[in-house]
Amino acid sequence: MERLKIKMIDSKYLRWGILILVGFVLSVNYYFYDAFSTLKDLLKQEFNFSNTQYGLFVAFYSIPNTFLFMAVIGGIILDKLGIRRTGFMFVFFMAFGAVLTAYGASDIYQNGGVGYASMKSFLPGYSPELKMMLLGRFFFGLGAETSIVVVSKILVKWFKGKDLALAFGLKVGFGRLGTFAALNISPVLANGGAGLNIAVWFAAILVCIGLLAFMVYILIDIKMDKQIEKTALITEKEKFRINDIVALLTNRAYIFIALLCVTFYSAVFPFVAFAPDFFANKYGMSRVLSGQITSLLPLGTMIFTPLFGLFIDRIGKSATVMMLGSFTLLVIHITFALTPFPPYALMVLLGIAFSLVPAAMWPSMVKLVDEKQIGTAYGLMYSIQNLGLWGFPILAGFILDVTNKGNLAVLNYSYTILLFASLGFLGLFFSYMLKRNDKKYNLGIDKPLNKK
Repeated sequence: MERLKIKMIDSKYLRWGILILVGFVLSVNYYFYDAFSTLKDLLKQEFNFSNTQYGLFVAFYSIPNTFLFMAVIGGIILDKLGIRRTGFMFVFFMAFGAVLTAYGASDIYQNGGVGYASMKSFLPGYSPELKMMLLGRFFFGLGAETSIVVVSKILVKWFKGKDLALAFGLKVGFGRLGTFAALNISPVLANGGAGLNIAVWFAAILVCIGLLAFMVYILIDIKMDKQIEKTALITEKEKFRINDIVALLTNRAYIFIALLCVTFYSAVFPFVAFAPDFFANKYGMSRVLSGQITSLLPLGTMIFTPLFGLFIDRIGKSATVMMLGSFTLLVIHITFALTPFPPYALMVLLGIAFSLVPAAMWPSMVKLVDEKQIGTAYGLMYSIQNLGLWGFPILAGFILDVTNKGNLAVLNYSYTILLFASLGFLGLFFSYMLKRNDKKYNLGIDKPLNKK
């Protein structure tokens, strides 16, 4: 029996094949999330979105995970029900939300399609299109964050002790590949507004294909379980207990990583959502070129995150790497806000910063919690992260509206970018506190992950 287990779990071809399969699911997740970044002006023109309403649309993704704690609940469900059932449920929600969002932007819906009249009957300050797209964004966020937790647990299952940081680095690379593709393909498909429906529906269809890809993973996982005669039932020892969350919330190192996560990601993802419009206004770039410049960030992470992951597997220094990435992020945002420095090199450096922190942060979790609680730990962390991903896009849009009174031809983004810089400073502080805790309590965060 043990020989069968070794044959399946330790097969490097199967491991890397599974990484590619679930990496595709992650890529289409990020593609859909970022597909609207280069469509901001078109959405404003087509549906009369204000900057604040666009920020609300971006933020609605995080509502189920922030206020309904679905990332936490999803992590608990994952630890209790397992990867297959949890993964299918939440990837399905992700696909359903993507289709609903695309439907809200479609000509069929605008011409009196199902739900248009009911959406028009309340909150007249918001267009029926916005309300339907918000509902779709809600369901997409409901599924998307827990699906990322599922992918994380899949990697822990298959790669723990076997290049886990490299696997997480490649996982991040797959996500950034989706962002890179969205920033380059979405504005081309939109074609200045003529193909807006095509751009949105293309993104939704990709998410549906991702659901099919996860179903393929389920078949592989079932076959593996049959071969090693594993049971899907959870033993008494492995059942979720409320003390699991209490233990996490009283773990100082976990708290500092979670706070770093929320500040760091809130300084990057909302920035990416506004970046194409920021570049168009500050540097006079076209939508297509603005999207291409923004895509330098995910392009850099695709290249550097796996390399940093390999370094962390072999050398360690995870806490030090997180500090370096946070400091780089802070300097870049200050430079964007206060200088006319061209964006090309800055976006590449931002991509490097966005490689350093995730490559070190996510795999370090195996040093802090038991594997049977890893879903809960990641879920709670994603829920805390989503608090920032909900609030800061709205705040960024509000600052942009308040500091640009009237219909200005060119928007001043300086105050909005300084908001992201302040988050970078907080991330640097939390990463410093994490390193202090690592030294004080000998947690082993800075040690190589492959060390037995």
